[in-house]
Amino acid sequence: MPNQAARADTGPRNPSHIRKKRPDIFSVAVWFCALTILAFIGLPLVQMITEPSLGDLAESISDRDVQNAIWMSIKTSGLAALISLFFGTPLAYLLARKEFWGKKLLESAVDLPIMIPHPVIGIAVLSLAGANHPIGRFLADLGVRLMGTEAGLVVVLTFVGLPFHINSVRNSFQAVPPRLEKVARSLGAGPAGAFFRVTLPLAWRGVLAGMIMCLARAISEFGAVVIVAYHPMTAPVMIYERFTAYGLKYSQPVAVWLIFVSLVLFLGLRLLSGNRKART
Repeated sequence: MPNQAARADTGPRNPSHIRKKRPDIFSVAVWFCALTILAFIGLPLVQMITEPSLGDLAESISDRDVQNAIWMSIKTSGLAALISLFFGTPLAYLLARKEFWGKKLLESAVDLPIMIPHPVIGIAVLSLAGANHPIGRFLADLGVRLMGTEAGLVVVLTFVGLPFHINSVRNSFQAVPPRLEKVARSLGAGPAGAFFRVTLPLAWRGVLAGMIMCLARAISEFGAVVIVAYHPMTAPVMIYERFTAYGLKYSQPVAVWLIFVSLVLFLGLRLLSGNRKART
């Protein structure tokens, strides 16, 4: 009996412990894919940011044309985000709370600017605003012109950025339980009161995220912009022009400054979101 016990003690006591030491193929595959994607995204950006010298960057940002192009991108994209906030948020609330015939078709129409080629968006906007269209003639009577103007830039940037705002805000509204609105209504609040006192305070992070997404999409737009308004020149259009005319050496510094400005803008919005979250 003692000999049998001794032989039994020499065997593996915890087979599961031995299995844990074997390589986890799934984890290895996950990390491999993650690192591959990180390298795929990071290496070109790191190369572009580090290749221009500090002198090239300083010379680029001192150029008045570069300053105007970056400011034009910030200004028009910000206006597009504000328009999306005021007009897209009610639509997002409607899609989150109401069921009606044709809702799926409406949601598909909202997402359509994400899918279609963006030069097509520019052509469609110009067709609508042309002298042969009633809307175009109406705008002309008001003195509004889209071709080659800041108004045209804002229109196309709103067009391409609006789906990102609406989808983000709709998901945020859907996360707010409808019963909370019903409680507010039962206490005497009207539809507007329930929205502004209950739903919006609970969903404001999604609204802010929607503005960030719209701003991010708008500030990077090129295809629709180059059709509607090559001038006044935005930063992406200037980068393209300098690349085609002078090559990488003169286009890279402008691209680096656009990346830096975009990072500052989005970081500021994220910090604003974090500060509000801390206060709540």
